[in-house]
Amino acid sequence: MTPEALISAFVTLFVIIDPIGIAPLFLALTAERSAAERRKIAARSVLIAVVVLVAFAVGGLWLLQAMGISLPAFRVAGGILLFWISFEMVFEQRTRRKETSAERSVAEEHPDDIAAVPLAIPLMAGPGAITAVILLAGEPGGGWIELAWVIAVIVSVLAVTLAILLVAVPIGHLMGKTVRTVVTRLLGVILAALAVQFVADGVLALIA
Repeated sequence: MTPEALISAFVTLFVIIDPIGIAPLFLALTAERSAAERRKIAARSVLIAVVVLVAFAVGGLWLLQAMGISLPAFRVAGGILLFWISFEMVFEQRTRRKETSAERSVAEEHPDDIAAVPLAIPLMAGPGAITAVILLAGEPGGGWIELAWVIAVIVSVLAVTLAILLVAVPIGHLMGKTVRTVVTRLLGVILAALAVQFVADGVLALIA
């Protein structure tokens, strides 16, 4: 992978996972936990998300082939999905959807399972992130070396996510709602451009 491709992959996955947006939800879900428990929950949720996303990066293309879905078709469909996520980010709909999803998951699951549900799935390793890693792993000319780079990007993004969750309390004090909103909207615009690129590449591949 070229440095430009690595940066693009990192930015794509970082924007989709949105650790800055997850931090307030993490604080709300662990409000009654001690600092040590918060650290354990953060580490466990990130580890689960890494396992899920790496599994889809490695086996996602095989799954598509088994279902008879071509990569260009999936690239178009995935680009449309990512564009919808960017639309939600720009118009402040994604945060509310995440909050609703988290509340529903906590209500349905045992409180001790919040590391897996909803933190790891679907907040970190949700449909958007899974789609992104399959698309990144399926880039033209991709081989085992490129797949290793994609896995490295996954681990890097989730390592940053873990770091943000571990300092979520001071970040919550420093960043007000207005700052989070501005950052989310800017990241949404970047994701929209990346999504359009995915769709364009998929359409060109289908035509070819």
